[in-house]
Amino acid sequence: MCEDGYSIWGHAILQQADILQPEKYAAGGTITRNNRLVDASGVLGLFDTEEEAQYAGLSWARAGVDSHG
Repeated sequence: MCEDGYSIWGHAILQQADILQPEKYAAGGTITRNNRLVDASGVLGLFDTEEEAQYAGLSWARAGVDSHG
């Protein structure tokens, strides 16, 4: 996704500590501009679904782009 020359991504990384536990997804976000890394979030939290985790990462990235603008 591109916003004002920035590219942003939301990431969902499967986390499963024990096979008997339900799957969780760690959220993360990345911001680049002109193919260069601007910022990366680290783990933003754990979510029940891949979509929720990706949305959290995208929200973080959008807020980061807004703060740079």
